[in-house]
Amino acid sequence: MSDDFRSTFLFATPTWTEGVGRLMDFGNAMTEYNRTSGAEDPDIRATTQDWLAVGDHIRRALAKFAANARP
Repeated sequence: MSDDFRSTFLFATPTWTEGVGRLMDFGNAMTEYNRTSGAEDPDIRATTQDWLAVGDHIRRALAKFAANARP
């Protein structure tokens, strides 16, 4: 699972044209959020995904350190 999915699953990532359109969106009409399926609590899911992303970063740092370590 990519880091992007872990950090952005609750909100919709805008396209380039939507980003430009937001410059004139004074009423916040373009804001859109993704919905979770089922009755699971989105806060629990978001916290879980945050910690999984932290674990991914730690594993990546350890792998990089091990690759650069000299015997």
